[in-house]
Amino acid sequence: MMRSTLADPAGDVPVRVNRHQLAGSISLPLLVTVFAFLVLFWTPITTLMRDWWSDPEAGHGLLLGPVSIWLAWKRGLAPDSRPQPRLGLAILAFAVLMRYASGLAAELFTMRVSLMLAAAGLVIFYLGFRQILHWWLPVLLLALSIPLPSVVLSSLALPLQLQASRFGAAMLEWRHVPVVLSGNVIQLPSRSLFVTEACSGLRSLTALLALGTLMGGLWLRMPALRFLLVLIAIPVAMLLNGLRIFLTGFFVYYVSPALGDGIMHYTEGWALFAVAFLIVGFVCWALSSLETIWQERGA
Repeated sequence: MMRSTLADPAGDVPVRVNRHQLAGSISLPLLVTVFAFLVLFWTPITTLMRDWWSDPEAGHGLLLGPVSIWLAWKRGLAPDSRPQPRLGLAILAFAVLMRYASGLAAELFTMRVSLMLAAAGLVIFYLGFRQILHWWLPVLLLALSIPLPSVVLSSLALPLQLQASRFGAAMLEWRHVPVVLSGNVIQLPSRSLFVTEACSGLRSLTALLALGTLMGGLWLRMPALRFLLVLIAIPVAMLLNGLRIFLTGFFVYYVSPALGDGIMHYTEGWALFAVAFLIVGFVCWALSSLETIWQERGA
């Protein structure tokens, strides 16, 4: 077994130190840090994973979380990263204070933001702020995986409900289906369609924004084109959600009122989300081709 020799500062007596023991002593502070992080932030970690699993509005986190970790591992360490202990400790201290303040107020969103800040503080402490910039895509995806507060979701869902109802009713009228629109309720001769908060399209919009961010980060280089791709995902999600409402009303009127509920209703949602995903993917491919042409002409 290989050994190294160190001088004893008390009497300059050589001391033999096992290299494996030396490596273990170096990694011990990191292990203690990870343990303390898990103890302090165990509640926001577990509640976030629970919402990913059980809340349909946050289900995209099941994809974004592992993908973010994989992307960070693939990106590796920034070549010019340097530890910044003071800045890292300042961010950690602020994150811990936010964690306990939000815990006293029972506010999950702020508690989860404190989790992200604490993780960023640890990275900055050991690797520096340049490492955060190097991992910009995984960091952004993790931020998108945090569910918004219920009050924000409700304020966003209502305008989307009304817009989807208007769009669906307009398409039904275009196909000569007699409708009366009252807010988010579409009156048909056979039954009424109530566009609930779950049918507002907010869930598909959130997922498409995250997927647009992921596609843009992986296949586009120009920040303007990445931003454009994310913007395009918004009308795509809204239009296809209105199309879903139109199809539901169309089948209810021309086929059977029973088709407004059950497996047919959910199948439409999944099928149209797949169509939206393909549209965003095609736009990403078109923007990537355009970017290649610009680069070749610039060269």
